[in-house]
Amino acid sequence: MAAEQHPAPVVRQLRLVVEAADHEAAVAFYRDALGLPEEAAFTGDGDARVVILDAGRATLEIANPVQKRMIDDVEVGRQVAPRIRVAFEVDDARATTARLVAAGASEIAPPTRTPWQSLNSRLDAPADLQITVFEELGAPQERAVDPGHDGDV
Repeated sequence: MAAEQHPAPVVRQLRLVVEAADHEAAVAFYRDALGLPEEAAFTGDGDARVVILDAGRATLEIANPVQKRMIDDVEVGRQVAPRIRVAFEVDDARATTARLVAAGASEIAPPTRTPWQSLNSRLDAPADLQITVFEELGAPQERAVDPGHDGDV
């Protein structure tokens, strides 16, 4: 008897849910300063609120501890990242970093050129997130051949 075949699961969206004690400040930072368009907003009983922001294409990057340490060393020069860090690709890492610092983020490391040809900065941001803002510098085929390139960041 042939094994029953099941269709491969299909994931249609990655949605990262972040609790923010100061909801208004977090929404203002990520929507207004970073520029993530508001897709939807909902309210509920007891002042429950959520805003869904469109972050473009999503990926789930799973790194082992050695890779995580290497990224910290390249971007910051020391180990600083918590277990989860959120990275945003932008067109201009320097201008975006300055705008986000002016909007309340704390700069951990300024925009730094990486071996995988991106310009990455590291920030402590609202909602207790550590974020990387990165700008891809080379053509995709140039980044793909670099053995140190670990995806987007």
